[in-house]
Amino acid sequence: MRIFPLVLLLTSLTALFSGPRAGAADFTPEPGFTLLFNGKNLDGWQTAKTPKPEPLQGKTEAFGGRFKVVDGILVYDPAVKGNLYIETTKEFTKDVHIKLDFQAGPKCNNDFFLRGTKFDVVPGVKETKNVKEGDWSTLEIIVQGDKVEHKVGGETVRTSKAGAANTRFMLRAEFGAIQIRNIRVKE
Repeated sequence: MRIFPLVLLLTSLTALFSGPRAGAADFTPEPGFTLLFNGKNLDGWQTAKTPKPEPLQGKTEAFGGRFKVVDGILVYDPAVKGNLYIETTKEFTKDVHIKLDFQAGPKCNNDFFLRGTKFDVVPGVKETKNVKEGDWSTLEIIVQGDKVEHKVGGETVRTSKAGAANTRFMLRAEFGAIQIRNIRVKE
């Protein structure tokens, strides 16, 4: 009789943890937002900071797997070395609100760029002091006029002056692991 509760518990845990991870396919953006990352491939993205940007249309990875799409999530593979960048093919010229969910992994030190600002993701440090390795967090980058506001978990962690009038949204794989999903934009 003791074995039945154990089997039931193990079966429940297996079902819970072996199911698909919530990626773009299971996500509906908030009203007014559209997806920048479809969770299937890198449509709408290109390589950046290279002599000639390479379109990533239809591809599921860039830079030999440094960036790759896995189960609806954009994964930075730290085993592939390099200080590498991808960016949207779309330029943002006016007020814009970008939201994404991220999970910082071991030794994470990666960045997001928009309108002349850089946002570092280093768990437990500065603006990401409340971010814990392995937990999902939501980042918002809100550009209104000449002001850029960065929020993590709904809390404003930095406000700064916007730079260039026209920029793409850029992701930098610098060090360590990070996973990103549900990248969405409201213009």
